[in-house]
Amino acid sequence: MYQIGFDVGGTNLKVGVVSDEMEIIANRNVAFPKGETYEKIAERMAEQIMELAKEIKIPASEFKSIGIATAGSIDASGTMILHAHNLGFHDVPMVEEMHKHFPEIPVFLANDADTAALAELHAGAFRGKKTAVLFTLGTGVGGGIILGGKMFKGGLGHGNELGHMIIQQGGPICTCGNKGCIESLCTATWLIQQGRRVIVENPISLIFEMAEGEMNNVTAKIVIDSAKEGDPIALDIFHTFVDSLSSAITSVVVLLDPEVIALGGGVSLAGEFLFQPVREMVKQKSFFKFDHGVVPAQLGNHAGIIGAAMLARNETL
Repeated sequence: MYQIGFDVGGTNLKVGVVSDEMEIIANRNVAFPKGETYEKIAERMAEQIMELAKEIKIPASEFKSIGIATAGSIDASGTMILHAHNLGFHDVPMVEEMHKHFPEIPVFLANDADTAALAELHAGAFRGKKTAVLFTLGTGVGGGIILGGKMFKGGLGHGNELGHMIIQQGGPICTCGNKGCIESLCTATWLIQQGRRVIVENPISLIFEMAEGEMNNVTAKIVIDSAKEGDPIALDIFHTFVDSLSSAITSVVVLLDPEVIALGGGVSLAGEFLFQPVREMVKQKSFFKFDHGVVPAQLGNHAGIIGAAMLARNETL
């Protein structure tokens, strides 16, 4: 049997056919149609399903379920996208809209970070685990929680916003308006901000050299690569980042005592240069003086599609 999984982001609309064995049989990646109504976007999504059905030579009616992973907040019933600012979605009845095209197929909707955690449970770093936490470190911080071997959608069904836990009193202003959120301290955005500050204040730094003195050239990778090369200014930035990230992880560890914590997103590509000091600092800070297994997420860009396709399975557990 096959399921459809959508990963809907502000730049790309990804869709795939996923088998019961969590293998992507066929997939497509098209530009997200910005500026179009949600009705038109749902129509385009339906067209992608029909094209995939033709590609694998089965009727679309034989798909067991349609899962949609999207940025933003989802209502408690799991049928409506309340707010997804980068998609231009507000109070969008996405499940109802998709049912107009496929009335006989169950449709499921969830936050993209939650579904990424679900994908890791079925096909990645969380296989065989009952309790696990995923942090995705990119422009922002997403997070997903596995409890009792299921995707945890929050006690009232509104999801999890790990990125908006406050870990620094009076810290930087976050995109949500609060100060000191994880998202304001543990992102590629924060690393870029610090790197740009260096361009102005420390022109002798390796960051300045690698960015050719241009603020707009600064990336999180440049800051991390400069730290890897031993640049003292970049190392100071990186150590502050690790300190903040380890505090965020430790806060979750003492609350949930998870079997494993996985880090995904672009920043996690720093590899053991990031993971080794994070593990050490989490162990130092945690009330529990043993290793909680901070590991890389495994599924990368496929997590959204696989997790969305597995939403039906999560509901039946």
